[in-house]
Amino acid sequence: MKAMTLGSFGGPESFEIRDVPKPVPNAGQVLVRVHATSINPLDFQVRRGDYADLVPLPAITGHDVSGVVEAVGPGVTTFSPGDEVWYTPQIFDGPGSYAEYHVAAASIIGKKPPSLSHLEAASLTLVGGTAWEALVVRAALRVGESILVHGGAGGVGHVAIQLAKAIGARVFTTVREANFEFARGLGADVVIDYGKEDYVDAIMRETGGRGVDVVFDTIGGDTLSRSPDALAQLGRVVTIVDIARPQNVIQAWGKNASYHFVFTRQNRGKLDELSALVERGQLRPHVGAVYSLDEIPLAHARLESPNNGLRGKIAIAVGPAAQFAGASGAASPTS
Repeated sequence: MKAMTLGSFGGPESFEIRDVPKPVPNAGQVLVRVHATSINPLDFQVRRGDYADLVPLPAITGHDVSGVVEAVGPGVTTFSPGDEVWYTPQIFDGPGSYAEYHVAAASIIGKKPPSLSHLEAASLTLVGGTAWEALVVRAALRVGESILVHGGAGGVGHVAIQLAKAIGARVFTTVREANFEFARGLGADVVIDYGKEDYVDAIMRETGGRGVDVVFDTIGGDTLSRSPDALAQLGRVVTIVDIARPQNVIQAWGKNASYHFVFTRQNRGKLDELSALVERGQLRPHVGAVYSLDEIPLAHARLESPNNGLRGKIAIAVGPAAQFAGASGAASPTS
């Protein structure tokens, strides 16, 4: 099978297309013909060597799969050949999704939402599971509460806005002015141009000085350290990024705040919950661009570019069935 392999840590040029053996499912595993995957910040972090101790080389990386079951191993009764499935491969535990076939434990695989194309489904597994873990499991966001989503036009952020609205929260988000209508279309109640206005001032103005119940940080750095300034008493800060910078602990203490550091866990339950929201019309991933398996280096370079013009996710068409249905307005593979 064809796979995009990582021979050394470094830039996008570190990738190489190679022919590698097709995997075989063992007991409890499923062999999936990959029709689509996508690109996440985690992917380029792995590629450049941020987690070198956890990723032996050469490696097949990638953290999203949408495809069709080709074969099942002994003991698997929940799936059959021909089933359309989606999932996030176990992170730092075996080959990833940049390949024509992938093997995974049946316990982490879900049935693909019928209304999503493979490209759309592959754009939701990791970011959707991350947003669910952050907002539902860790922050326990409730009906009537308020949340600030940093980076609402990004991969995780645009899903988090929709999930928060489905829960029944009032949603604030920081985006560039060019993405105001995009964010409002996702359900954001208040949009803040972080380049033109201090988001803490905007939050305090819009909440009458109270602050928000939850801050969801997808950016890091100063964004995370300043988040307690926008927080209400007994508020929660949830972050999916590193915490290398000193944090605003005194301000958080004064707010009786709780902090949650999220590294998403793989399981079928979250996928089934996300699928239910998709089928009810409350959640849909936005595919901002589509590339082929051979073009993964180009996709990595674009995602890493600070002014990439992207909204939502970059999807990767791997198999012939990865035809985009047009619902999210994806760009052409070379855009």
